[in-house]
Amino acid sequence: MLKEVSYIRQIEGEPRRRWFEDEYFDLIVWFDQTGGIQEFELCYDKGKNQRALRWVQPDKYSHFRVDDGENLAGRGKATPILLRYDCFDRERVLLRFEQECTDLEKGLARFVRETISRCPLRKTAQRPRRT
Repeated sequence: MLKEVSYIRQIEGEPRRRWFEDEYFDLIVWFDQTGGIQEFELCYDKGKNQRALRWVQPDKYSHFRVDDGENLAGRGKATPILLRYDCFDRERVLLRFEQECTDLEKGLARFVRETISRCPLRKTAQRPRRT
């Protein structure tokens, strides 16, 4: 179940943010000055084949896979980076989110669910592109 991280460092000059996590998801939500949701990033499949869905107001979506920097032969771990990845299994992510969001505030959970359900990205695989 997604639980809020109790202490999140707020970065001066950036919108206020809240962070929720469990073993499968990280959900980071940025709020405008009136408390409305301005942006969120939903990271999922943590520890396996991690990907991230990002939504920015008014309705801009992007999707990434996370290159964790672990697979460099003969070198130490590199900094993780996001690689653009348009393949998004909306139904699977939405179903899992619905199972894990029961402890979130109802309005926040509903907003994220509805936003995921409107995501225009499809399940078809395409080659990842560097961003």
